[in-house]
Amino acid sequence: MHIMKKYILLFLCLIIVSGSFAQMQDFKFKFYGQIRTDFYYNSRANEETVDGLFYMYPKDKVRDPDGNDLNSTPNSNFYTLYSRLGVDIAGPKLGTAKTSAKVEVDFRGTGTSYSVIRLRHAYLNLDWGKSAVLLGQTWHPLFGDVSPQILNLSVGAPFQPFSRAPQIRYRYTNKNFQLTGAAVWQSQYTSQGINPDKPKESKKSHEYLKNGCIPEIYVGADYKKDGLLAGVGIELLSLKPRIHAWGANGDQYKINERITTLSYEAHAKYTHKAWFIAAKSVLGSNLTQASGLGGFGIKSVDEHTGEQKYTPIRFSSSWLNVVYGKKWKPGIFVGYAKNLGTSDALYAPDGTDAQVYGTGTNLDQLVTAGAELTYNVPHWKFGLEYTLSSAWYGSLNASNGKIRDTHAVCNNRIVAVAMFMF
Repeated sequence: MHIMKKYILLFLCLIIVSGSFAQMQDFKFKFYGQIRTDFYYNSRANEETVDGLFYMYPKDKVRDPDGNDLNSTPNSNFYTLYSRLGVDIAGPKLGTAKTSAKVEVDFRGTGTSYSVIRLRHAYLNLDWGKSAVLLGQTWHPLFGDVSPQILNLSVGAPFQPFSRAPQIRYRYTNKNFQLTGAAVWQSQYTSQGINPDKPKESKKSHEYLKNGCIPEIYVGADYKKDGLLAGVGIELLSLKPRIHAWGANGDQYKINERITTLSYEAHAKYTHKAWFIAAKSVLGSNLTQASGLGGFGIKSVDEHTGEQKYTPIRFSSSWLNVVYGKKWKPGIFVGYAKNLGTSDALYAPDGTDAQVYGTGTNLDQLVTAGAELTYNVPHWKFGLEYTLSSAWYGSLNASNGKIRDTHAVCNNRIVAVAMFMF
């Protein structure tokens, strides 16, 4: 708590000093923030981060010797960690470019570290009118300008890609069309890969992208007119799961492993008066860095050096969100994800289990349906949301990477939110 107070004091001092300096140098500052309180209840244990703050999907059944499901245990919590502070900055021109910047933080921390200041956005932007270049950390391009309006802090993940990442982004706008190209790296949201200390287990790390020396690449196009936004995008990710391996003779070898994947997305949003209708569909390959389902598996092994080749686990994920109203806003959200298997057969010699790495690799499909009602007045929001999630688990078919012999597991989730925005 003492460390948190020091961080907050430092942040406020920086704002005050920056504000004083800005007035002398013809800068314009817009300070904003929110105090947000969340209460949630789950009917069973779930895949999540930060002990329930970022909800994904229900865990599979795990039986004790008496046949009781160890994961069939309700849980709930109340927290304020998604309160935020931020500042938008408009600066003097740099040549013919308008300059701007944003810094935004919250108190969620990472992992299970509570009440630690976390950087959400930190970027500068140069705008020449039709062209603009952004440098810094902001929403991943796959998150984009189309996301659901729901109370759950996962904002639709794992159906909706969710990540904020360091990037260099270029945008070109001409009338109703917008083209986006971005080179993206990893910081707080990282890819699943092979745990070097426990090779049979997955581990999240930015090392796989770092060792690959190639940033994630995104290219997209959007059309905007009269409340309609529609677009498509393609993403390339190239990772090096390992740089060393143990050979059959017990020696360690330098290896050159890589897995390169392509993912595709299409999105649409329509806003008119009190209506908000949005949808997105993603054909993802190894999108674990964007809070997606999937990953990759081993398809072959060099017995001499231990070097492996990999095949991606492909997931199709789609969602639809409809919200109506201004003061009172009822809304519905529906998401569906399906495991499409691997591009190649998995390596499973002599009847051994195939090895896969990722998120939800034993899921065949996932369905989520939710309804919410929010009350909105200037500076205030109060809301209640109910969500039912059903996950179908089963066993891995090594010949195609699909899941068979499935059974369903369900979770009922209630979220209540109160927000003051300034």
